[in-house]
Amino acid sequence: MAAKTGGLGRGLSALIKDTPPSASPETIASAPPSHGAAAAQPPLAVATRFPIASIRAGAWQPRQTFDETALNELVESVREHGVLQPLLLRRSGRGYELIAGERRFRAAQLAGLPDVPAIVMDVSDRAALELALIENLQRADLNLIEEAEGYRALAEKFKMTQEDIARRVGKARSSIANALRLLELPATVRQAVAEHRLSPGHAKVLLGLEIPQEREELAQRAIKEDWSVRQLEKTVNRLKHGVKRARPRAADIPSDHIRYVTDQLHQRLGTAVRLQPCRTLPNGRKAKGTLEIDFFSSDELDRILVILGLSGEL
Repeated sequence: MAAKTGGLGRGLSALIKDTPPSASPETIASAPPSHGAAAAQPPLAVATRFPIASIRAGAWQPRQTFDETALNELVESVREHGVLQPLLLRRSGRGYELIAGERRFRAAQLAGLPDVPAIVMDVSDRAALELALIENLQRADLNLIEEAEGYRALAEKFKMTQEDIARRVGKARSSIANALRLLELPATVRQAVAEHRLSPGHAKVLLGLEIPQEREELAQRAIKEDWSVRQLEKTVNRLKHGVKRARPRAADIPSDHIRYVTDQLHQRLGTAVRLQPCRTLPNGRKAKGTLEIDFFSSDELDRILVILGLSGEL
């Protein structure tokens, strides 16, 4: 994750520069009067101290997991030195909503600080999510799954294309596409990637399998046996390109025989019968078959049970 900061040098500063902050009461009181052309310039982003009780967590915060050890270390630092970098806020009702600085905000709460330095900005929901994403990406704070979910939120909630997202966060479009693909993995595998029990390389290899159950099973083996990406890749290749199996038939029972059996059951039971044969899947596993027998009353069920040699009493 550390390598991702290289392409993001302009992202957060560009968004802050393009979106002037709304002035807080303290900022207004200390700002010099405007004259001539200076009045057209956006105000400088000035940090002001805000009571922690007036701030609530952001609705668009992409970061969901926090390393407990690292957070405790930050709490000790904040307790001794205070919060050195301002949070980013926006107005929300009578208080403020956090845009960026979730770890600093939590650490300040845990350290028992009464207030924190912050900058208030007038931004939309989309800009709030962009700012939160970019700040975390610049610090390499997001795990890969949180990053992908942030991109998906931009795409689904704000109708942004992958090209739009790439431009806003300063990354290649292919990086956005690859991150979004991780969301195709089963939930248990995504969780393992988020908790760093599987690397992004492992996740990419697992995407080469089409069956979710196989992805989960191999992910668990890779974790349990501490496989390298290369070991996992070899196993996946054996599954995909190893022993060539005969192309599976649509069903394990010929259609003519299915019709014959269905007709015999219909005549014997005196009601409609549907027979779905079992099937062999491309991976060699069996998909179950089903036999359905219609009845429309308890008496009719009793009659069918007697024919099948079972007690007719319910």
